[in-house]
Amino acid sequence: MTKYEISERQLEAAKRWQTSSPQNLKRNGVQNITFTNPKASEFYVDGRSLPLVDFDVGPSWAGLLPISNSPNETRQLYFWFFPPGPEGSLDDLIFWTNGGPGCSSLEGLLQENGPFSWSLGQAKPTVNEHSWTNLSSVLWVEQPVGTGFSRGIPNAQNEDDVAAQLVGFMQQFLEVFSELKGKKLYLTGESYAGTYIPYIANYIYENPTLLDLALQGIWMNDPLISWWVVQEEIPAVDFVNKYAGLFSFNQTFTKHLEKKAAKCNYTGYMDKYVTYPPAGLLPLPGDSVEAAEGCDVWDDIFNAALIINPAFNVYRIWDTYPILWDVLGLPGSFPSTQSPIYFNRTDVKIAIHAPVDTDWVVCPNINVFPNGDSSLPPAFTVLPKVIEKNQRTVIVHGLADFILIADGTRIAIQNNKPIAKDSFIVDGVGAYGTMHSERKLTYYEVALSGHMVPQFAPVAAFQIMQYLMGFRDMP
Repeated sequence: MTKYEISERQLEAAKRWQTSSPQNLKRNGVQNITFTNPKASEFYVDGRSLPLVDFDVGPSWAGLLPISNSPNETRQLYFWFFPPGPEGSLDDLIFWTNGGPGCSSLEGLLQENGPFSWSLGQAKPTVNEHSWTNLSSVLWVEQPVGTGFSRGIPNAQNEDDVAAQLVGFMQQFLEVFSELKGKKLYLTGESYAGTYIPYIANYIYENPTLLDLALQGIWMNDPLISWWVVQEEIPAVDFVNKYAGLFSFNQTFTKHLEKKAAKCNYTGYMDKYVTYPPAGLLPLPGDSVEAAEGCDVWDDIFNAALIINPAFNVYRIWDTYPILWDVLGLPGSFPSTQSPIYFNRTDVKIAIHAPVDTDWVVCPNINVFPNGDSSLPPAFTVLPKVIEKNQRTVIVHGLADFILIADGTRIAIQNNKPIAKDSFIVDGVGAYGTMHSERKLTYYEVALSGHMVPQFAPVAAFQIMQYLMGFRDMP
């Protein structure tokens, strides 16, 4: 038996974990929660027996459910649901999705905002003191079809398809876990979820009878809400100048970047156009949704940064050697030599009711939009009206993120919502970053975070989520 294999005895133990499924539980500080549908017991996960986790994670429910009630439906989404901790609300439900498109939301659960954490460089899992389950129930879903453990042939053509499939899944979920009907719903996610979330929210608002949940608001951190040229290319050279000491480019290369930015009409864009009040719709350089020919400064910067710092991380620019190993096998990290990717272990798959025959990859090569995503970015379509319908909308951005740059997000939302720089104070200790709130949109920039804000700045993320849910005020 190799170090990666498990014995038949371990497999039998894992199967026993599946069948020990009480539905009314109060353990490890988790609030009482009862699901009367007998089918719920098929999804029960015993948090005392998760492989390699040496503490009680608490009860949860996980598995596959179809995206419709059709008897011939083959498309299924994988979910993992956790009830609230002792201080969490029983009246609310947080939905979380990662981006990609096609990246697994189990990365968010295990390394960002779930009840246990196995982050970069950790030898083993630990309790996540800033889990969003301390606020309410949380539902992590691997979507769209083709993501993670989810099954079926992807066929989404646009964001409305994704929204319809997700709402169809939620209908099936609420039939099994019917006690969650009527809860206040918060849609949250990061990166490409900045495109998913507004379209899902808009679909729910335009089809109010489909889902027995009361949508309250949305959270998007480091979101893709506009064109790539806006959120990567235009602000790229200014970003390098801001963090010149970290990039350490010589004068010759710096002049090359500045010359290219000037030629492509990137230079001075923020000062000229991102003003309050806005003078009108912001122009795109060259009327291009991507970088015009000869104007891809972002790739120039990325390739040069890797020469100087081979450990350069677009998700958090100040990373250097050693590159930390990652139990999820994220791109750019060193894989573990002691164990396989966590969600590819057979005993883990059995424990969490995941299909054993699926080769789980955090961001697989499969295209969840076989013909591309034909939807326009939400900043130009559904986002403004979703903001008006929400009780609150939160956009959060880590300032150390280079894959999607904070100034690009400012450009994307400036047409409709002005942005100022008020201090964002965490627990009265000091400024964590800047924020501004106006007309039902609150925008935060978190100084000490990269792309994954709940992972890199968990205290800030937790308190911002408290604000979204109306549990605290923010300055």
